Amino acid sequence: MAKVLLLNGSPRANGCTAAALEEMIRTFTLEGVETELIQVGAHAVRGCIACNRCRELGRCVFDDLVNDVAPKLAQADGLVIGSPVYYGSPNGTILSFLDRLFHSTGGISKHMKVGAAVVSCRRGGNTASFDALNKYFTISSMPVASSTYWNQVHGFTAEDVKKDLEGLQTMRNLARNMSFMIRAFAAEMAKNGPPALERGAFTSFPDGK
Repeated sequence: MAKVLLLNGSPRANGCTAAALEEMIRTFTLEGVETELIQVGAHAVRGCIACNRCRELGRCVFDDLVNDVAPKLAQADGLVIGSPVYYGSPNGTILSFLDRLFHSTGGISKHMKVGAAVVSCRRGGNTASFDALNKYFTISSMPVASSTYWNQVHGFTAEDVKKDLEGLQTMRNLARNMSFMIRAFAAEMAKNGPPALERGAFTSFPDGK
């Protein structure tokens, strides 16, 4: 059975972001996709210090939730990252978590895992946050799932979000599109394997020219 891992970057387990993700989970269940939701925002997660010890250890040097989630990411067919909007940006906790998770899991292939970002806010800042989260996917060869609007919900409380009928509709369509993509990619890879990846070139201009 296909599996999607969902990360909630909000410190509130039952807040606006959770309401959006729960709508997706209900749809994934109808689509026959297994889900696991992890409450990242409730943890104290420090940022990456660029020590690169993960290349030696195969895990982050700070042994916390990041290392707990890494094997779950390896087994997942899709990843949903949910975050509230704080000052026009995703929650700092989820950004610190993602920096370390993606950097420390170089040995875990993310190639063709389907990614989707989900953001919630009262009024503004959604599209900027949405854009920031999608960059984790596009640098990792992860196809990004889309919906019938930006993947966002609006509200000050979870009850407000439940009144955002278009936002909830967007979540359901997003989950259906992700489910379809996961099935389609699995069928194609079973038949022909994944698309080739080139890794040889690394442009850094160390001479300053």
